[in-house]
Order: sequence, then structure tokens, then C-alpha cells
Amino acid sequence: MSLSGAAQPEAASSGQLLYGGDQHLRAGRVEAALEAYDAALAQRPELLPQLWQRGIALYYAGRWDECTAQFEAHRTVNPDDVENAAWHLLCAARRDGLAAARRTMLPVGPDPRPALAEVYALYAGRGSAEEVLAAAEVADRGGSSARFYAHLYIGLLREIEGAEDEAETHLAKAVEQEFPHFMGDVARLHLDRLRGTAARD
Repeated sequence: MSLSGAAQPEAASSGQLLYGGDQHLRAGRVEAALEAYDAALAQRPELLPQLWQRGIALYYAGRWDECTAQFEAHRTVNPDDVENAAWHLLCAARRDGLAAARRTMLPVGPDPRPALAEVYALYAGRGSAEEVLAAAEVADRGGSSARFYAHLYIGLLREIEGAEDEAETHLAKAVEQEFPHFMGDVARLHLDRLRGTAARD
């Protein structure tokens, strides 16, 4: 029995839910992350194209159709993002195979970040890991950002190709860069899952 005058807890705002979703995903709590993202979308459906993080969570949840749809939606607000095209391809490759996924790879405009043009060429099947790494080394010269992205995206693709040992090597090198960003936590999450050491919800 409740008292009619009792204060009711305030519902979380969409911003709070999105922040919570990010924190859940960074900690490897994929289903909790998706629950938070979807609760935010229930409040504000117009946010859907912005939520590339939700697409990554859908990838780890194995929900390939929703995963590809999320990255297709994100392209409408961020058409030059190579990372978005890469994750779309990874989702599609899980569902349809890599050759078919490459035929539907999202086009991108000029992404100015170092080594990402080479990452796009690699994912499209017309570039090499060596070209990605060479571009990253030229760009970084004392930094680690481009090297992080180079090793992360080479590792993700190598796993799709079935080269899990090589994937693990590159993902470990990405993690070694200690990249202080959401994607740094994604790299750690992916490496833990590849090694079978991640807790799964």
C-alpha cells in the first residue's frame, strides 16, 4: 500500500540514459547498455541517427539487422565517418559473409583522420594492413592515436576473416596504446571477448 502523498522517483532523462548506456557498454554490459539506449529512444526517437554507440552494442549482441540499420542511420548525420562504414561492414559480414558485405559497404566522404582512408581501402578489399600501419606511423611520430585506430580496425577485420591469432595480436597492440576514449574501452572489450575472458551478460 502506498501513501498518496509519497514522492515518486523521477524518471531518468534521455541524457542520463545515454550516459548510462555508454558506461554499461564500456564495462562490457552489452544488454544493459542496449536497454538504456532503447529507453532513451523511447523518450526521444529522433536521436536514433546519432547513436553509433548503440550500433556497437548491437554488434556484440549479435543483432546483425539492427546493427547494420543503426550504422546506415548514422551515415545520414555523419557521412564522412570511416569508422561508421567499418562497423557497418563488420555487422553485414557477420550476417552475409565478407564478400557480400563488401558489395554493400557504405560510401564515405573525406575523413580527415590519419590512416582512416587506408582503413577504408582495407575493408573494401583494395588495401593492405601494411599500408594502414605505414600511414599510422607517419601520422603519429610521437603520438599513438593513429596507431591505435590502425591496430583496432586491422584486428576487427582479421577476426572476421578467421585469422584470430592475428586479430588478437593487433587488438592487443591497440590496447597497449592506452587510448583514453570510448573506443579504447571497446578495444579492451573486444580483446577480452576474443580471449574468452570477458564476462557476458
